[in-house]
Amino acid sequence: MSDEKAGGGESLFTVVVAAAANLGIAVAKAVAGLISGSSAMLSEAAHSVADTVTELMLLTALKRSEKPADDEHPLGYGPERYVWAMLASVATFVGGAVFSVYDGIHTLATGEELGDPLVSYIVLGVAFLLEGYSLRTGLRQVRSEAARLGAPTAHYFRFTPDTAVKAVVMEDSAALAGLLLAAGGLLGGQLTGSGVWDGVASILIGALLVYVAWVLGRSNAQLLIGRPVPQAMRAGIREELLSVPHIIDVLELTTLIQGPTEILIAAKIDFRDVSSAEQIEWACEEAEEQLRERYPSIRRVYLDPTPGLGRQRRAAGSRPPGG
Repeated sequence: MSDEKAGGGESLFTVVVAAAANLGIAVAKAVAGLISGSSAMLSEAAHSVADTVTELMLLTALKRSEKPADDEHPLGYGPERYVWAMLASVATFVGGAVFSVYDGIHTLATGEELGDPLVSYIVLGVAFLLEGYSLRTGLRQVRSEAARLGAPTAHYFRFTPDTAVKAVVMEDSAALAGLLLAAGGLLGGQLTGSGVWDGVASILIGALLVYVAWVLGRSNAQLLIGRPVPQAMRAGIREELLSVPHIIDVLELTTLIQGPTEILIAAKIDFRDVSSAEQIEWACEEAEEQLRERYPSIRRVYLDPTPGLGRQRRAAGSRPPGG
């Protein structure tokens, strides 16, 4: 199995685990929230529903982005995953954050009748274990990919183009924090007899989801607009191009991330003046082969033979006046 297929399979498994965990947790939280009368528990139920919808959208993104290029989409469907991931971040905001903040404000304004919190505590404990397992799966993939690329884990996570895994890790981290906030709201209400603690916990859960939705939305927006590969990789690409015989300079280099395993390279290349057409053709093929060997994620390479600055000046100086 190639690295690309392995990476795609890992992402799919990570998202499926998260979706399965959140679906069961959402139902349990809703039941516990109704029994205990806790707005924080109901906010957590909305949080898990939003996470489940998010992961279903991410699964759609993973599947649709794997479609091969065709006449209508000659560069493939890779960027479509970022469209669906953007919609997933909106679902997190609307489905989880808005409901949580509204429910918290409503509780603070009207109060709430507290019920037996025991069921809620049990559900929170089970949910913490399930969310922890899902987070562990996502973090394991992040560390594996970072190690494969030789990058620090934190740096890889911040800049990874695999926003599906980034979404799972961030949402599961937010879910664990939300569970602690919900437990704190329940405990505060139990000790004081006031629903204020529960309302505050619900608002804090909503604020946490707003932050997650904003970070994921911004990451996907950058990739949809068009993000280049990191500077270190651009330097490596330039180095590989200059190592090919007959290539003497890289005049312009454009890189574009189209997906986690799809990178496009376009460059204006200055070849030796004495190189024949056959040698230039061979150099272009050799350059593409070397680039793909060093960076398997590079899928498309476009090299444009272009006169260097010195040749352009000489050509301009040899033109007749007014030509």
